Amino acid sequence: MNDQQDSGFNRRAFIGALGTGATLIAGASVFSGEARAQASGLAPASTTLARTRTIPRTEQTLTTLGLGTFLTFDARPGDDRQHLGEVFRRYIAGGGRVVDTSPLYGSAEVSVGAFLAGVPEASELFIANKIWSTGEYLGDESHAVASFEQSRLRIWRDTIDLMQCHSIVNAPVVIPLMQAWKQEGRIRYVGVTHHESGAQDQLAELVERGGVDFVQTNYSIFDRSAERRLLPAAAARGVGVLINLPLEKARLMRVVEGHSLPDFAREFEAATWAQFFLKWVMAHPAVTTVLCGTSNPEHAEDNVQAMYGPLPDEPMRRRMVQHMETIPGFADIGRMPWYPGKDAQYQGLIRAAQATARARTGQ
Repeated sequence: MNDQQDSGFNRRAFIGALGTGATLIAGASVFSGEARAQASGLAPASTTLARTRTIPRTEQTLTTLGLGTFLTFDARPGDDRQHLGEVFRRYIAGGGRVVDTSPLYGSAEVSVGAFLAGVPEASELFIANKIWSTGEYLGDESHAVASFEQSRLRIWRDTIDLMQCHSIVNAPVVIPLMQAWKQEGRIRYVGVTHHESGAQDQLAELVERGGVDFVQTNYSIFDRSAERRLLPAAAARGVGVLINLPLEKARLMRVVEGHSLPDFAREFEAATWAQFFLKWVMAHPAVTTVLCGTSNPEHAEDNVQAMYGPLPDEPMRRRMVQHMETIPGFADIGRMPWYPGKDAQYQGLIRAAQATARARTGQ
């Protein structure tokens, strides 16, 4: 991966730019931040470039931070989504240009489409989506086709940048179908995805077999299993890598509550624990984009700063792991529930359906 590094980043100027709604220039963008600021009557934004990676196989350039939407962007019909729209705006204002969603994420896909319609940078965003079901029987494509057409309407795009086989369900049917869509110009890239470490060997086999442009997997300073086979396989074949669970669904943040950042975090300009963890993942040379979801606009503003300033080198990454291993509870993250203490924040369609199922079975 080619990694575009910025220099002379001024964090105070960056935060000020976000506060006024000014837009930073994304690394792969064709727009001028200064020209847009003049057109909107705002002062020119910083011209510092957001960090990007270019994928060798396809020459596609993406920002190193993407916006995830699972649970965080799921809301019930009629609920206030203003805070989610602000998350979306601040992510884009910070230079981010990758959004990952799915029809399985409750109303998240609908929210993404609504927010895309409200931002002038919509055409610059790289949208990653997913396919789950295939049909009534083995080889039946009807469900996948219907899902794809629904996604195109929800996000209002004729061509979707990346379609991924969701959790590699029925991959032998879904992947060839997406390859056909790619040849027909309906999508640009084909990918596979899963969020569990146990699926990484299967993902690696699909990468090694060829035919996919992207792979998405879980990877964090806590769960480093992707380093064993999957990340090397993707690097060897020039395949783009999207990372999910970089903060372990807020479990990493819970573990470090009350702990100060180590002094050495200043060496790679991590001002918060979120930036500490995100930069650790971004620094792996095989990683293209780290997907991080939030429903909190201030957290979105914090996260985008991980795209600026230096990244830790390999000795520093090892030091970061060693430091985390001294923090009580770090080794037990895998046994913690997702989003600890935040259940009340994520009561959208997914949580409502899960609660209904539990009530019907008395569990």
